[in-house]
Amino acid sequence: MASVLEDPILIRYFKGHKDAVTCVAFSPNTKVLATSSLDKFLMIWNLRPNSKAFRFVGHTEGVTGVEFSPDGQLVASASQDRTARLWIPCIHGESTPLKGHTASVRSVNFSHDSQFLVTASNDRLVKVWSVYSQSVLFTLYQHTHWVRCAKYSPDGRLIVSCSEDKTVKVWDVRNRICVHSIMDRDGFANYVDFNPDGTCLACAGSDHTVKIWDIRTNKLLQNHQVHRAAVNYTAFHPSGNNLITASTDGTVKIIDLLGGRLLYTLHGHEGPVLSVTFAKGGETFASGGIDAQVLLWKTNFDVFEYKKVLKKHMRRIHIDEPPHLLDIYPRSPHHHDVKRQSVEVNN
Repeated sequence: MASVLEDPILIRYFKGHKDAVTCVAFSPNTKVLATSSLDKFLMIWNLRPNSKAFRFVGHTEGVTGVEFSPDGQLVASASQDRTARLWIPCIHGESTPLKGHTASVRSVNFSHDSQFLVTASNDRLVKVWSVYSQSVLFTLYQHTHWVRCAKYSPDGRLIVSCSEDKTVKVWDVRNRICVHSIMDRDGFANYVDFNPDGTCLACAGSDHTVKIWDIRTNKLLQNHQVHRAAVNYTAFHPSGNNLITASTDGTVKIIDLLGGRLLYTLHGHEGPVLSVTFAKGGETFASGGIDAQVLLWKTNFDVFEYKKVLKKHMRRIHIDEPPHLLDIYPRSPHHHDVKRQSVEVNN
């Protein structure tokens, strides 16, 4: 029986921050939402009705990123005060600063086993930290401008980073070298992330585009031109079939990646939307913006499809492997002919 697509709906909104909300992140059990803001605070919101929120104090400048560790034991944050911090997400909100960058830290991301943390900074560096020892393990050099974001692949073997030098770089974690560099003539990526199976990248462009790259073939698979201003953030639905985007044009959009088309445009924020994320099961998502609001949405559109995808995965004997390192290794940097390989989707 074909499922009926329903519109996402706004469930509730959270007010507590005094300045732009820069990042939103669900806990692995989806009972709690963490948010970071330029007001220098982190907030932890309990999603049960009538529950208190906790404000975490520690950073001395605006907080630019936040994330729960996959095991749910820690929260990491990035700040303009040149530190990242590791927090125990309890009432007291104790934290330890990670000092090593010499400029604003733009993003934090845990490895899938919660043992490592990767940070990106305006000092042009990407650093990998041991969560256990809270020290730098190694630094990735090569970017020539501010690094906006760095992310682990789902299997932890790769790191992807994007910079205002207009490159997106894929790094081999074990050998600590850049194995692939994507150059973009039109703009730089504000944000980059792997899809759930680790074979593709989504890049949120300053040139108003969302680009999907296949890292096995180095091809640009899709180029979505659906926003009227810079795209600040993207998030894959856990099924990998849909992508949600946050833009300076004040909208959140949902793209159907299988059909290569725009599904929904959501208006909820007053002003630029800076961050968006799905809960682990994909049934809800949250967004944060310059209006200091955090909005919680019910997904609706992909509930049946996601359950079907999970069933199919359970039935399959051979599950798709993440890309073998030899598929992408080594690559020399080169420009891409965007038009020939792209699927362009206009509003």
